[in-house]
Amino acid sequence: MSQGFLLSFLEFMSALFVFVIGTGVLVVLALYLADITQTKHAIRRNYPVVGRFRYFFERLGEFFRQYFFAMDREELPFNRAQRSWVYRAAKNLDNTVAFGSTRDLRPAGTVLFVNCPFPTLGEDAVPPRDLTIGPGCRTPYVTNSLFNISGMSYGAISKPAVLALSHGARKAGAWLNTGEGGLSTYHLEGGCDIVFQIGTAKYGVRDHAGALDDDKLRRVAAHPEVRMFELKLSQGAKPGKGGILPAAKVTAEIAEIRGIPPAVDSISPNRHLEIDSVEDLLDMLSRIRDVTGMPVGFKAVLGAWGWLDSLLGEIVKRGPDCAPDFIAIDSADGGTGAAPMSLIDDMGLPLMESLPMVVNKLIEYELRERIRVVASGKLVTPTEVAWALCVGADFVASARGNMFALGCIQAMQCNRNTCPTGITTHDPALQKGLAPREKAERVASYIRNMVKEVGIIAHSCGVNEPRKLRRHHARIVQANGTSLPLNELYPDATTGAAHPG
Repeated sequence: MSQGFLLSFLEFMSALFVFVIGTGVLVVLALYLADITQTKHAIRRNYPVVGRFRYFFERLGEFFRQYFFAMDREELPFNRAQRSWVYRAAKNLDNTVAFGSTRDLRPAGTVLFVNCPFPTLGEDAVPPRDLTIGPGCRTPYVTNSLFNISGMSYGAISKPAVLALSHGARKAGAWLNTGEGGLSTYHLEGGCDIVFQIGTAKYGVRDHAGALDDDKLRRVAAHPEVRMFELKLSQGAKPGKGGILPAAKVTAEIAEIRGIPPAVDSISPNRHLEIDSVEDLLDMLSRIRDVTGMPVGFKAVLGAWGWLDSLLGEIVKRGPDCAPDFIAIDSADGGTGAAPMSLIDDMGLPLMESLPMVVNKLIEYELRERIRVVASGKLVTPTEVAWALCVGADFVASARGNMFALGCIQAMQCNRNTCPTGITTHDPALQKGLAPREKAERVASYIRNMVKEVGIIAHSCGVNEPRKLRRHHARIVQANGTSLPLNELYPDATTGAAHPG
């Protein structure tokens, strides 16, 4: 090999090396610019180029998970199969699967719906019917919304997240619960129906001493978007403990909305100071209803269930006009931005036990027609929602399902202001990854597809709309491997006809 040829070869290799490196730099730069300017994927927007590896490894996981990682249905609190369904529903992608179910149908507690021999034809199916909440109010709320957005306060979640939820709820015809952090302009901007939640600290409707302020109540009720008020007694993930918003998330704007100092931990009382009995509770509900003219209900986790008899007995004694217009039942496996692990893990009853108990008590005291029931707590797929309707819920509300629709990846950093998707952080550098306009479409698609697939379950059971599902339409697998129908597990005086007409 001549020296000239060797020099030429080395020059060629050097040039090739420079070309490859230069091309690589240009490709990385192009990917960086593409990621930083796109608005569909928060991870890629916040972590340009590097964020793409998440999708690459997620794809590899489909093949390697069975050897090295958790299976599709093994993760907690929400497994990969549940999250995948929500993601695909939110993106309006095909949610059909092939070959066979990966769900193990044998464990005790598994829900099975019973198909009928003559299912409802497509042309006979109808959308969910209108229901009236608070018929005796000056301004009752009439809605056909089946699946709604549960309470997430501005503070616990970010400005772009609230905007996306507000616009998405309007597009889907659902209501948005403000959570206990008060009413912001971002809740109102989308034009959706709003449920204003009054937490134990009464943020947004409190006076300087922290008591309920009737004038502020009237100002909130004056917004045409606000349709109902919800008095929060307790929350699924932390019954017996008030809301917790770390100081790092109490910005000047959030502090002003709540009526508290900025950059200081926002800790709500364990309960409403004015409410120490069922009599106090009914008095407070009546006061809010009289001041606002709107339906008023309360949210609670069921624990010491005996108090339901005291409450419903007092309502019968006073008359149905004093009753709450709705009861929102939260589950012990509900979610939160921050709570002690001892309460998250060990306190309260799960929805599978508490929801049928509440519905049965309402039937027993002949108040089922008067009081609507909202089921909340870890209901993110059609299976859970259809089960709740079978048991007797009128409405379902979900927070974490809609967080997944926003792009939540279950990083479980909600309490640290470091959420990588921009949902539960007030760090502008992370918030920029969440584009409200894009995510609003995903929230709307998730809600629409939820209602659609719950309808598919209902039609297979032989009814033409979801709210006609009854307890005999579902069964629960028992410890011996066989299943029992819900109307045998949770019998009531009306043989399972738990929904009012």
